[in-house]
Amino acid sequence: MTNIQWKELLAVMDGQPVSGNSIGFIIDSPWIPGWCGVSTLDYYTSDETWLKSNLKAIEAFPEIIFLPGFWSEYGMCTEPSAFGARSVWYRENLPHAEKIIHSSDDIAGVPQPNVESDGLLPFMINRLKNLEPRIIESGHSIRFAVSRGPLNIATFLMGTTEFMLLLALEPGKAHELLEKITRFICDWVSYQKECFPTIDGILLLDDIVGFVGEEECREFVVPYLKRAFEAIPAQVRFFHNDAFGLVCAPFLRAIGINLFNFAFDHSINQIRELVGPEITLLGNLAPRDILAAGTPEEVYLATSKMITGVADPKRIIWSCGGGIPQNVTTENLNAFVAAVHRFD
Repeated sequence: MTNIQWKELLAVMDGQPVSGNSIGFIIDSPWIPGWCGVSTLDYYTSDETWLKSNLKAIEAFPEIIFLPGFWSEYGMCTEPSAFGARSVWYRENLPHAEKIIHSSDDIAGVPQPNVESDGLLPFMINRLKNLEPRIIESGHSIRFAVSRGPLNIATFLMGTTEFMLLLALEPGKAHELLEKITRFICDWVSYQKECFPTIDGILLLDDIVGFVGEEECREFVVPYLKRAFEAIPAQVRFFHNDAFGLVCAPFLRAIGINLFNFAFDHSINQIRELVGPEITLLGNLAPRDILAAGTPEEVYLATSKMITGVADPKRIIWSCGGGIPQNVTTENLNAFVAAVHRFD
């Protein structure tokens, strides 16, 4: 992210007027390799391919703030690998992590990761350290510490169904697991900041928050996410949950979140009413059915409709309801940008 983009992001979040409407998208390995014409495996294993792919995206779309920007990651294997999960890789598709918890009795034996040495984490940090001079040379800086959230990591370690049953049937065990994971996230976020002092934002991604009810959110989400977002001082506390978002929305202020990316199923007006006027919203065009599967004309019309339907455009960064999915074309992204700039 350039200094100009960072200042624009902060200005929008502060409710200040900016020149034109702001556009931002979460980009990572589901979209970048296919769009660049490289294999997913090459994107993960070649630092040079990773850097050139990210540079190609930011140069092709200078009007878009890509979040978090130069995201060093290995898909959904990133955080589970630190706990000892076996990673399974594919040349043209996303990897997955195999479970390490097969019963609640296994939770006590789950290791507390060392974020400086365990799993894929050292590779992520070393990639950024080696390439940071070239990132800076391109006019960008590393701005965000990034991690999946506590519930999300828990489901990787034991399975989604199994974890949801744990919340209902063995809440004590669930707290034990979430405590261990939250300590890991705090350590991991803090270590990223230690390695890259330019970091002034946190991005946590946790779709599983959308699977719980209000009381479960209050008990199992709020305290752990709050601690994770407080791991370092950060001007931007960015939360992504593109599953059901109406349950967590009223709790975002208590957690300390000030930027929220949510599902396209919920209108911006609806989310605004729940989160209040202070939180900046990033959304919320349908990512798969419109941005990826639609024609440029359909993207343009749907984006225009989204914008005109919003009661108050203050503290909004126009985007899709989630990260950019696979197979989104250059033409469709350009149509989105053109539609937004129509209303500048």
